[in-house]
Amino acid sequence: MPIAVPSGVNVGYSGRVVTVKGPKGELKLECAEPIEVKVESGAVNVTRPNDDKRSKQLHGLTRTLIANMVRGVTSGFSKNLEIVGVGYRAQAQGKKLNVTVGYSHPVVVEPPAGIDIKVEGTNKITVSGADKQMVGQLAAQIRAIRPPEPYKGKGIRYEGERVRRKLGKAGKTAGAAGGGGGGKK
Repeated sequence: MPIAVPSGVNVGYSGRVVTVKGPKGELKLECAEPIEVKVESGAVNVTRPNDDKRSKQLHGLTRTLIANMVRGVTSGFSKNLEIVGVGYRAQAQGKKLNVTVGYSHPVVVEPPAGIDIKVEGTNKITVSGADKQMVGQLAAQIRAIRPPEPYKGKGIRYEGERVRRKLGKAGKTAGAAGGGGGGKK
């Protein structure tokens, strides 16, 4: 399936490296050995030399990576995180993110070049950028600072993520655990 290239996006291919330039930035990808990329008028075609299993795998992977690069330089990617817990909060300090989530010190996260972090209120974080892999990786690193725990659900989670809750200790019920008292009569 050819990848449509919207206006304002330039795709170049030379020496096994695909370069995609657009309004949100520039991305590069080095293609694997048997895969060929052809840039034609308004479309990018990815082809494979044969139907070996490895060639088929690399064909689909390369096509998806190039399609994600084209989408990234036009509209970009974003991941939303939310912080749940009393006293847990996030603050933006310039480009850096300052997260306070129950440790004795605040955790400072510095994004790589091309990735933006925005904080809405004190408990919503948006990670955005042109490179899908880098956006997802940074969002995963922020979530790993304090992943949601299963008893109260406190921590940093992706927006819309369901946290499986556990019951915790069961209270004593009358007669079920041997009752009270005991001893010899």
